[in-house]
Amino acid sequence: MLHPGLYEQVINNALTRELAEIPMACKEVAPIDKAEASKILAQYLVRVVQKGLDNVLDNGGDVSTQINLINRIIALVQKETKEAEFAVLGVDQRAEQLLALLREKDPRLAVGKTAADVERPETSIAQSSLFTGAVHEPQMFTELKKETVTADRIDMLVSFIKWSGLRLIMDELREFTQNGGELRVITTSYMGATDIKAVEELRRLPHTQVKVSYNTKTTRLHAKAYIFYRNTGFTTAYVGSSNLSKAALTSGLEWNTKVARRDLPETIDKIAATFEYYWNDREFEYYDEGQREHLVRALKAEKYGDANHSDIFTLDINPYSYQQEILDKLDAERTVRGLTRNLIVAATGTGKTVVSALDYRRFRRQNPGKPCRLLFVAHREEILKQSLFAFRAVLKDANFGDLFVGNYKPEGIDNLFISIQTFNSQDITRKTTPDFYDYIIVDEFHHAAAPTYQKLLAYYRPRILLGLTATPERMDGKSILPYFNNRIAVEIRLPEAIDRKLLCPFQYFGVTDTVDLDNLKWTAGGYQKSDLEHVYISNGATANRRADHIISSLLKYVTDIDDVKGLGFCVTVEHAKFMCHYFNEHNIPSIFLTGESPDEERAGAKQCLVEGKVRFIFVVDIYNEGVDIPEVNTVLFLRPTESLTIFLQQLGRGLRLAESKDCLTVLDFIGQANRKYNFEDKFAALLSNTTSSISHEIKEGFVSVPKGCYIQLEKKAAKYILDNIRASYGNTAGLVARVASFKEDSGLELTLKNFLGYYHLDPRTIYKFSSFSRICARAAVIEDFTDPLEDVLAKAFAKFALCDSRRWISFLLDILPRLGSKDVSTLSDVEKRMMQMFYVTVWGKVVEDWGSKEVQGNLQSLSNSTVMLKELIELLYYRFDQIDFIDEFIDLGFDCPLDLHCTYTRDQLLVALDFMKPATVREGVKWFSDKQLDVFFVTLNKADKDYSPTTMYNDYSISENLFHWQSQSTTAENSPTGQRYIHHKERGVKVLLFVREFKSDRVTGGAGAYTYLGTASYVKHEGSRPMNITWRLDRPIPAKFLKKTNKLVVG
Repeated sequence: MLHPGLYEQVINNALTRELAEIPMACKEVAPIDKAEASKILAQYLVRVVQKGLDNVLDNGGDVSTQINLINRIIALVQKETKEAEFAVLGVDQRAEQLLALLREKDPRLAVGKTAADVERPETSIAQSSLFTGAVHEPQMFTELKKETVTADRIDMLVSFIKWSGLRLIMDELREFTQNGGELRVITTSYMGATDIKAVEELRRLPHTQVKVSYNTKTTRLHAKAYIFYRNTGFTTAYVGSSNLSKAALTSGLEWNTKVARRDLPETIDKIAATFEYYWNDREFEYYDEGQREHLVRALKAEKYGDANHSDIFTLDINPYSYQQEILDKLDAERTVRGLTRNLIVAATGTGKTVVSALDYRRFRRQNPGKPCRLLFVAHREEILKQSLFAFRAVLKDANFGDLFVGNYKPEGIDNLFISIQTFNSQDITRKTTPDFYDYIIVDEFHHAAAPTYQKLLAYYRPRILLGLTATPERMDGKSILPYFNNRIAVEIRLPEAIDRKLLCPFQYFGVTDTVDLDNLKWTAGGYQKSDLEHVYISNGATANRRADHIISSLLKYVTDIDDVKGLGFCVTVEHAKFMCHYFNEHNIPSIFLTGESPDEERAGAKQCLVEGKVRFIFVVDIYNEGVDIPEVNTVLFLRPTESLTIFLQQLGRGLRLAESKDCLTVLDFIGQANRKYNFEDKFAALLSNTTSSISHEIKEGFVSVPKGCYIQLEKKAAKYILDNIRASYGNTAGLVARVASFKEDSGLELTLKNFLGYYHLDPRTIYKFSSFSRICARAAVIEDFTDPLEDVLAKAFAKFALCDSRRWISFLLDILPRLGSKDVSTLSDVEKRMMQMFYVTVWGKVVEDWGSKEVQGNLQSLSNSTVMLKELIELLYYRFDQIDFIDEFIDLGFDCPLDLHCTYTRDQLLVALDFMKPATVREGVKWFSDKQLDVFFVTLNKADKDYSPTTMYNDYSISENLFHWQSQSTTAENSPTGQRYIHHKERGVKVLLFVREFKSDRVTGGAGAYTYLGTASYVKHEGSRPMNITWRLDRPIPAKFLKKTNKLVVG
């Protein structure tokens, strides 16, 4: 009898009959995923076989009868697979289990002991179990002792280590390490709870390494794990709540799960892989004899809140992954495009200054022996002091730079941190030449419109100008982008900053609005403010009903109205006044501010909000710096915000970290909107690393929000949004409508680049439906056309939309305009390979003879397809403009057009390696004997779903330099292939890694493309059939790819 609810049940014959009686709407059935089929079917078979074995016993059989049944099953598998290894897997009729083995020279044999005397844990090492501290179960510490002396290698991960806990197992650890066992321990200085003696005792053990995290603000390590690796394959791990302390291991109310590889292999794989990732993360520093004082100070600071920074100038400050990604993008702006005026846009508090210091440090390293003079300009003394401290810490130089602000006078001006007021009053330009400063940083660059900044920007000619701002719009509402070639070099996205705990988490509630905006006029990319004001305040009954709804929603979602420190964003001054008046009438003390409010009034309003005298400030002008209040814990969006930039700035006002502020509560009132209103961008900007559409995220409950965040949409609000998305980008008609009104909405010329940029679109979202030219023709903004290759090229555009190789794009941009007159046979070898890559992308086949009639006809048709060829060239220019990393040539012993970290389809990369039958490659490895190349095609998520513990820990990056790869299941370590992998260097073989996240492109549904991670060298391997090999990449994986290749990254 089937009960209503969730299942993951293999459908057998009995279920098929039962399901046949159930209506289609009442059941969901899906095919078994090919990547997980072995695991799923084996689990099903285990239950069937176990039931059968029980039945054998119930019917009078014994163990030997059960073994006969098992052996018949094994014989059937051997017959089906024709693999000889299965023939020897039959169970011996004696019905015994192997429990222990000793080496022939084991010293225990010399004193009369045997393998039967080997001490073993009380609980099974083949079956997982749970420890809860119950009286009938073994104590945790006694099990750890027995696990220790029977392991070959041990890893421990704990928040803190107490000597009282360590001494319980110290004798066993000493014996283990003295016998050659390897011990690795990770811990932290969290809360100052670790005993320095415990860490010192561990450090003194042979074959032992200890790593410590001192950054407890962002790396709050609460995990506890004890992993006992055994070469026999019976690895075990204890994961739960027990730190290495006496109370946790003996008497505390602690829960710990013992995980055995034999029954939960994927869980052990994830535990081991995660530990390996932590071990290779720079966040955890090696502890040696010279680190004792550093740890003592860190523990003391944690315990007593001592903020002494005396050792800050001796530590290496390395960029976090998100910071490295910013540095990589800045490098690409300068190297790929030659742009040395760069703008970084990020919310206040996200570490822009540290990034600028890291970039300046790199600049100094790239220019050894040169003065590399720095000018850092800001408008507040506090910012300058904090910035100088950050630069000194990053540069490890306590004497770097001078302050010139207020009462601070510099000893020199070579590296100057100066306020803009002082810069002008001291007339610094008269004392320096235009090229005196090599590197200039202007903080809060949105002030640059002011005359005080103009003198500085007009006079100096630095080698690098770096602008930092949270607001790309100037104080007068105009853009600052013209100072930076109309480009934002880097934006630190809010989800990344929240994941790094630089900003506070949010809980976002999409509340159904009572007002319908569907019929309001939409012009120049938005609603008219006067129309919105009329709906919100002029229509008395409607306005009051909406204001009532806002207050009732507020009371519904906030914990306590008396604890609220809120901002309400309104459409006009009159709207702000109305909301303020209505809230006051309903006993919620509120005030309003406008752009005209004097400084004293703004300062007073801020003070009243912080002190709790008022609950809300209603504002209109986002640029009003008087509302920059870290203590804000509630934000109301009381109007639709068409600009994504302004929406994120408004949200950012509430994301500042503050004492006793757990999260920001966001209430966004969502009504039926004009179909041109862009909901998709808004939610995409709030999600971390999502590979799914926003429609999918809404239906699944926003699984990709940043850590600690939450998004909930009320039922009607969700429907409004889904309907809007379907009507805008979800089909060709929506795109045609956007194109038709683009010029009016944006004020920009209609080009592919402008359209994609204005709507923040991936070009593939267009090309999964049609070509951009055809959409423009359907919108009647260009004349209709009949190009001979329209259909062929329209299909190929989605593949070119992934192209990011400078060399290949530059070649194509050069040759495509003159293709009709170019003799391909005269091209160099590398150019011919690039032409093959192009040809196979467009026509899906390779060229054997460039002079053949078919090939010449195809190339001529391409030249004659003027509209589509123009679009292809425009797309290639756009893709070149999007490149945010620096590729490199890799020498493979021949002229290969593939460049490091670029993305290629399987067919493109195979023909680039001179393999002219790309469609015949089905497996994930290819051996090129003529070129002595082993090429690996790695799909990280082999299953169709995003999260599959069965397969996702087969292939992944351990760090930026190390990659874990699992061979094919038939590859043995002693086979010719296995030996070639192990000894590839001595044999002159190069190993190439091409990696993709999913089998299918998540936008178009076609085959996923691969990113070239370059060449790799063998480090070690475990197992056989398959081999689990660790490779060391010759070039590190860029930060932008690490989040995809490393499934263990947290935040």
